[in-house]
Amino acid sequence: MDHKAYIAERLPLEGVDREEIARAIAVPPDTAMGDYALPCFKFAKLLHKSPVAIAEELAAAYPTDNIIRSAEAAGGYLNFRIDTCGLANETVSRIESEQNAYGSSDMGRGKTVCIDYSSVNIAKPFHIGHLSTTVIGGSLYRIFKFLGYRTVGINHLGDYGTQFGKLIAAYKHWGNRDEVQRGGIHAINDLYVRFNNEATEEMEQEAREYFRLIESGDREANELFDWFKELTLAYVETIYDRLHITFDSYAGERFYTDKMAPVIEELKEKGLLVESRGAGIVDLEPYGMPPCLILRSDGASLYATRDLAAAIYRKQTYDFDKCLYVVAYQQNLHFKQVFKVLELMGKEWAKDLVHVAYGMVSLEDGAMSTRKGKVVWLEDVISRCVEKALSMISEKNPDLENKEAVAEKVGVGAVIFGALYNNKIKDIVFSYDKALNFDGETSVYVQYTCARAASVLTKAETAKICYEGSEIDDLCPQEADLVKALANFPDAVKSAAAGYEPSIVARYAVDTAQKFNKFYIDCKILQAETEKLRARRLRLTRAALTVLTNALTLLGIGVPEKM
Repeated sequence: MDHKAYIAERLPLEGVDREEIARAIAVPPDTAMGDYALPCFKFAKLLHKSPVAIAEELAAAYPTDNIIRSAEAAGGYLNFRIDTCGLANETVSRIESEQNAYGSSDMGRGKTVCIDYSSVNIAKPFHIGHLSTTVIGGSLYRIFKFLGYRTVGINHLGDYGTQFGKLIAAYKHWGNRDEVQRGGIHAINDLYVRFNNEATEEMEQEAREYFRLIESGDREANELFDWFKELTLAYVETIYDRLHITFDSYAGERFYTDKMAPVIEELKEKGLLVESRGAGIVDLEPYGMPPCLILRSDGASLYATRDLAAAIYRKQTYDFDKCLYVVAYQQNLHFKQVFKVLELMGKEWAKDLVHVAYGMVSLEDGAMSTRKGKVVWLEDVISRCVEKALSMISEKNPDLENKEAVAEKVGVGAVIFGALYNNKIKDIVFSYDKALNFDGETSVYVQYTCARAASVLTKAETAKICYEGSEIDDLCPQEADLVKALANFPDAVKSAAAGYEPSIVARYAVDTAQKFNKFYIDCKILQAETEKLRARRLRLTRAALTVLTNALTLLGIGVPEKM
């Protein structure tokens, strides 16, 4: 049950959209205020009454039942208290029935969301800077699919530009096919770095010529480029596999080469493309932005040209309801310009384009530069986390079976969670020690909580303890807090989708794990005083494990059975 929707449907508020009411309902910061609260200020103008009067009238008229125990006015707020026993029976029964589908919804049925994320550059390393776009996009992909949307994951490859001419020139001067084939992306990167360190003006001219040959369809140049692309994708797929990332399309910048001309022609026809110092621009000064550069003075296209073509192609191909661009906040202006140009072109769906901006990720020792060869490879970060996880697990539980597989889930999970736990717009300085803290706000803490719950259930199974269908009543405070947290999971998932913010699910997982651990420590489970009490607490334990597993799965994090 969606309790916010349940409350909203039963509120006698005429002329107000039920979904708007549900969105306004929040969980108070202090449970002493209630389990849910509706601020009535936003309805004052519509109803021509003060917020205090609205709250008092609604409190008097609200029909309480076995789910909502009371509705009380407090200033301009209407506070609701849940009947925790009724909530517990309804929530736990639903979790047991739905299991790994608990928290899902069909709200997205018939709707499509395109998500542009990761967007790695061909022939360049997959470094720590690609982490956020990859895992934020991957998590949003799972969240929207969980809510019933048709999701289309797009890896808009960076496979267009003069850097590929530089790479071919470098390969011609210093490359060896067998060595590059063996070395893969690392060998390609070494060539690229060497070119930028040693290239003469004559070599720079060679690079421009090789890029021209790629564009003109030259066989040799394109065969080399396709080979570099093949080596790059083979490499990045190993990273995607570890991070549990998938895509439905790898259409990159080069894919839109033949799709830009119609866009440019349409801009001309609509009088939007004007000349400025020999270049083709769309004037956005009236909208408080610098001009959007469409064509260089030499007629070459730019990022904006290709993004315009990509947006139009995606609308025509997928007929999306939303198209998300998971790209760093440094590109805020770029996307504002592109979206505004599409709006000026008369594309009414431009309003459905969303730039999901995020902050930068770095390690504690600073920034990177591909050209200078100062790169922190993401594979190295993941491998180091897995190695540290294996060391910690070996120390804590030396007899654990399949330690390497467990360490993989723990280490990879730590990397993903480190990029997802904070609000996406914040810059992140990744710390191995913090990410792998068993007691902190980390995936390791949540995974360990899951293993703890699983251990209790395994012992109950070994002892042949039956607890199916036992009634849940007379909850203690720790049990009640856990039940409320479990009931809030569907709302956390919807909120994460609405705000394009996986951190809501990550923080939910930590909060719920904390509530379970308090319940675990304060309340006897297997040694409970009565069989009825033991059965109730085992059901709560199993429900908590299910929900925490679902939350981590949406983030792309595996759950070990033992740690």
